[in-house]
Amino acid sequence: MSTSNISKICKDGASKSNNDDVCELEEKLQKMSTVDDNVSVCANCGKEGDDINNICNKCKNATYCNAACKKKHRHKHKKECEEYLRLAAEKHDEELRIAAELHDIELFKQLPQKEDCSICFVRLPTLKQGKTYMNCCGKIICNGCIYAPVYDNHGNEVDNQKCPFCRTPTPTKDEEMIKRYKKRVELNDAYAIYTIGVYYREGSNGFPQSFAKALELYHRAVELGYTEAYTSIGYAYDHGRGVEVEKKKAIYYYELAAMGGDEAARHNLGIKEAKAGNEGRALKHFMVAARDGYAKSLENIKLMYSYGRATKEDYMTALQSYQVYLGEIKSKQRDEAAAADDQYRYY
Repeated sequence: MSTSNISKICKDGASKSNNDDVCELEEKLQKMSTVDDNVSVCANCGKEGDDINNICNKCKNATYCNAACKKKHRHKHKKECEEYLRLAAEKHDEELRIAAELHDIELFKQLPQKEDCSICFVRLPTLKQGKTYMNCCGKIICNGCIYAPVYDNHGNEVDNQKCPFCRTPTPTKDEEMIKRYKKRVELNDAYAIYTIGVYYREGSNGFPQSFAKALELYHRAVELGYTEAYTSIGYAYDHGRGVEVEKKKAIYYYELAAMGGDEAARHNLGIKEAKAGNEGRALKHFMVAARDGYAKSLENIKLMYSYGRATKEDYMTALQSYQVYLGEIKSKQRDEAAAADDQYRYY
């Protein structure tokens, strides 16, 4: 909530809720105000009219008909001017405090569980190596289902080099893969759009390197719902990839990614907070990421505990929530895939 919206709550007479202090300050300022939206009155001589437009240079609250009246009234107005400025500054600080609190509520809240695999209906793992985007149908499928053999009606194992969801054969050439991605882009597939953006960023798979084009595609992917693209936008501002380096803007986009459910972005925010000496905020980020299955964050909480910067309860809570996550993503099929090939590791 912006500071202007907080002020509007008070002016509209709506429920003050937790904004009582701000509303009280707003009321005091209103009582002190000598400016009327309908009638202009000189604070010195009381003259009214449309030409009463000479205002106090400091508080902007007192109006005068001319410079002479302002000068004559200066000594009398001084104490009131200082009080008005003090109250205005206090109100502004309180608004900023409330806005920061509301922002943190959004930033650190636990998001709903992410989607399940379209084939086995088990929660998809957080680790990117544990799932695959299918550029034929646009589904994201766990690698347990990618690896699993397929059988015919007689129980005989058949070629499984096909999409487990739509049964489209796996492309054998890069050209065919790119063709499929482009088709998904035409269908406004957010993940495909983001992937093409990555190709532009890296100058790979036949695409010329263009940070500007990559950023354009990242923004488009975000608009279509792929909030993890915010991480790449933040990285661009963090390291000057196609834009000027702006650290504050980088943090802004990293936070949007974290609020959208990107565990890697949240973990990196925790790292930045820790480096800045904000260990309490760093721990909050790591705790949320660990609950969502980000193992690196769990390791960082363990490290903080070993150095006395987190409590035993913090570490035990994080460990238990991570174990709950593992229970939701584990399956025999995924374990078999991970045992057969390292690229199918999912935790």
